[in-house]
Amino acid sequence: MERVKKMVSEKPVVIFSKSSCCMCHTIKTLFLELGVYPSIHELDEILRGKEVEQALARLGCSPPVPVVFIGGELVGGANEVMSLHLNRSLIPLLKRVGALWL
Repeated sequence: MERVKKMVSEKPVVIFSKSSCCMCHTIKTLFLELGVYPSIHELDEILRGKEVEQALARLGCSPPVPVVFIGGELVGGANEVMSLHLNRSLIPLLKRVGALWL
């Protein structure tokens, strides 16, 4: 769990992903197209990725990827991120944590 906390504190937006996951790709693309450059951790490519995935599951993340943290706080997966985006709450949140300036 400490490792996840450290990873989440790296940048205003942190995404836990798997390289073969289509929903992960969609979420990463959304942030990049908004002009946000998150810290992305591909759990199938990093050392001890399975341990990180288990820690995320203990936090209640289901499915385990994609998982998005904004400003150090767990936002959730693809459904939660897309809901924030569709109800126009995502951009103000990104601005508030310093991930987006315009």
